[in-house]
Amino acid sequence: MLTEEIALQTTHDWIEAWNAHDLDRIMSHYAEGVEFTSPFIVKLLGDRTGTVKGIPELRAYFAKGLAAYPQLKFELIQILLGVDSFIIYYRSVNDLIAAEQFFVNPAGAIVKVAAHYSI
Repeated sequence: MLTEEIALQTTHDWIEAWNAHDLDRIMSHYAEGVEFTSPFIVKLLGDRTGTVKGIPELRAYFAKGLAAYPQLKFELIQILLGVDSFIIYYRSVNDLIAAEQFFVNPAGAIVKVAAHYSI
């Protein structure tokens, strides 16, 4: 079962990595076969599925996002804990409210993400 400690540690390091625009540190949270779904994938990559799979695709997507939003800064609002996943509720780019559900493997690496943004 996912622990509160893993969710807290991952969340705080993930937010700090994004705010530092440190792509290597951001990527360190994800497992090799990660699957990431987000409306921003549709926007930035033009991929109507909204999904990237694997570290190389995710890294390329994140690099494009960091370049597109050089003033990017995330502000944590809340963490919600589940059994094998947790949700980070935060203020994102362009002052959007975001929620990302992270599914993790037993080692605590993120294997699947579903991102959501306010409308």
